[in-house]
Order: sequence, then C-alpha cells, then structure tokens
Amino acid sequence: MSTGRTSGSDDRPRTSLFDAVRDRSRVVSTETSAAVPRGLRIATAYSWRVIVVAAAIGIGVWLVIQLKLLVIPLLIAILITALLWPTFAWMLRRRVPRWLAIVISVVGTLAIVTGLLWLVVWQIMQQWDSVQASTVAAIDQFRQYLIDGPLHLSPEQIDDLLDQGWVFIQQQAELLWSGALAIGSTIGHVVTGAVLAFFILLCLLADGAGIWRWTLRLFPKKARPAADGAGRAGWVTVVNYARTQLLVATIDAIGIGLGAALLGVPLAIPVAVLVFLGAFVPIVGAVVTGAVAVFLALVYNGPWIALWMLVVVLGVQQLEGHVLQPLLMGSAVKVHPLAVVLVVAGGAMIAGIPGALFAVPLAAFVNVVAVYLAERAWETGAKPSGDLIWSTVPRQRRVRS
Repeated sequence: MSTGRTSGSDDRPRTSLFDAVRDRSRVVSTETSAAVPRGLRIATAYSWRVIVVAAAIGIGVWLVIQLKLLVIPLLIAILITALLWPTFAWMLRRRVPRWLAIVISVVGTLAIVTGLLWLVVWQIMQQWDSVQASTVAAIDQFRQYLIDGPLHLSPEQIDDLLDQGWVFIQQQAELLWSGALAIGSTIGHVVTGAVLAFFILLCLLADGAGIWRWTLRLFPKKARPAADGAGRAGWVTVVNYARTQLLVATIDAIGIGLGAALLGVPLAIPVAVLVFLGAFVPIVGAVVTGAVAVFLALVYNGPWIALWMLVVVLGVQQLEGHVLQPLLMGSAVKVHPLAVVLVVAGGAMIAGIPGALFAVPLAAFVNVVAVYLAERAWETGAKPSGDLIWSTVPRQRRVRS
C-alpha cells in the first residue's frame, strides 16, 4: 500500500512539471502569435494551404504526363462515350438489347466518320489541281504587288520575310504537335492508343455501373455518398457538354460550309469537316478553321469573294459567341467564357492539341464536383438531372446474412 502511495506521490511532481512546461509553451506560442499582425497570420494560413494544393496539382499533372499513353486514350474514350450516350440511352429506354445498342452506336459512328472522310478525299481529288494552280498564281501575283506596289520591297526583303514567317509557323507547329505526339511518338503508339481507347469505350458502354461501383470502393465508406453524388453530377455535365458541343460544331460546319459552297469557294466539304472538328476546341478552333476558308477564297476566288467569306465566318462566329455559347454551352457546363479561354490556353501550353481538346470538359467536371461537395448536396438527397451512364444498369442487391 505504501509503495502505491509513494508511486502516486512520485507521479504528481512529474505531472505538474509536464503541465507547467506545456502551459509555458502555450503562453510563449500565444505571445508570439499576438506579436504577428492579424493580416500576416491570415495570409500565411492561406499561403501554405495554397502551396499544398499547388503541389498536389503539380504531382497530379506529372503523373498524367508520365502515364500519357494510358490517360489520353482513357479521356478520348470517355469523351466519345459522352457523345454517344444520348442515343445509346434512348435505345436502352426503348428496350433495345444492350449488345445491339452498342453495335448500332459504334458501327453507326464509324459509318458516319468513314462517309465524311470519303467525301473529303473525293472533293480534294477532284479540285486539288485547280486549287494548287490558283494558289501558285495568287502567291506570284501578291509577290509582284509587293515589288511594284507602294511598299516597293525588293525580292531579297520578300524572301527574308517569308523565311521569318516560315520559321514562326514551324515553331508554333512544333509547340502544338509536341502535345499531339504525347499520344505516341511512333505509329505503334498511336495504333495502341486507338485500340485501347476503343476497348475502354466498349467497356464503358457495356458495364459502366460495375466500373463505377468498383471505383467507389476506393473511397472510405463515409466518403462514398459524397463521391457518388459528385461523380454523377460531373458525368451529367460532361454529357451535356458533349451534346451541346456536337450541336454547336454542326451549326458552325453547316453555316461556313454552305457559305463557302454558295460563294464558289473550292473544297467546301473539307472546310466544313475541318470546321466541325475544330469547333470541339472552343473559340480557338473555330477561328483557325474559319481562317482556312477565308484563305482558300482569297487565293482561288480573289479578294472580294474572300471578303464575303470573311463576313460569313464572322457571322457564324457571332452566332456562336452571342447565342449558342451563352444559351447552350453556358447552361451546360456553367463555366464563364473567360475561364474557357484561359483553360484552353493552359491546356494547349501543357499538352498541346490534346490539352486544348480536353481542357473545357475537365474544367467543367472539376467545377461541378467542387460546387457539389462545397454545398454538401448529397445530404439533401438532391439527385442530378439528366442521363447517367450507370442509371440503366440494375444495382447489385445486398445479400442478407
């Protein structure tokens, strides 16, 4: 008994000493904190959190670059799945067997793409010789105008300007294609990426529910409702983006292609297809492809037809910028046009053409997920509206033990 009391008496001084040291540390810490201005404390708190977030984003980007041969086919497959999903979901609602819906969606898409490519190749073969001859004649005429016109440039000065312009074009092309070649630097990598994207597409259409349920198991149990709701909301946004962008691209292609055909500009079908593909890179793609149509009109039809072609391109761009993008794309992705420009530019700087292509859907997905989590929407029971890739697949029933 005495030993127990002695032990207890020995513990009290040690505990008191520990408490005294801890209290002294708290006092010193409080005094130090009080000596630091409140604004600086707040700025420091924000700064280290921003540094941690930036480091996490940097590590994520580094991992994506290292795994680019897997990530880019995965993103391509997801985007194509989002494009096919409205039609695919419509067939499932009409009780079409899933395997038949997959075959119709994939084969139908391949048939449409093959048909467009055939039209492009056919018209290029029909008009290439005349376009080439007109281009050479227009360049010679413009060169002579620079020599005899008010500028009075010498042939050497013109050659220097052309060399500088060619070097600039090569530099920009290398910048863009460096990202495009992230898919693979060899033909084997490109073919492997295409096969992998096609396989992922089939898996997403066939068993999107199973893939999503497996993904949710990677999260802690308490976080699964939030992750599930955020993922569903993000997927709805990606589907809306793909659907809206398909509509916008179609309208741009029809408007500019029809204008080129009515004005007699050659290669109207290839121009329309190029505009359609370029429209999937918001703002930048439509401007570049529209410039191609104006250039063809200038070298083949002359300055007046080129001016009218420019009017058509600008008219279509105004329709897209002031009607289609605000009304359709704004409600679909809920991303400000300024943010669209910035993320497209940033994506192009990081990953070239693939980065510009995937920048907007990724930004829209992250935006919706962040808002969903910040508002704790899963606690209110609110469900995202729209078609979901996993909504038509029956959930697994729990087996009672």
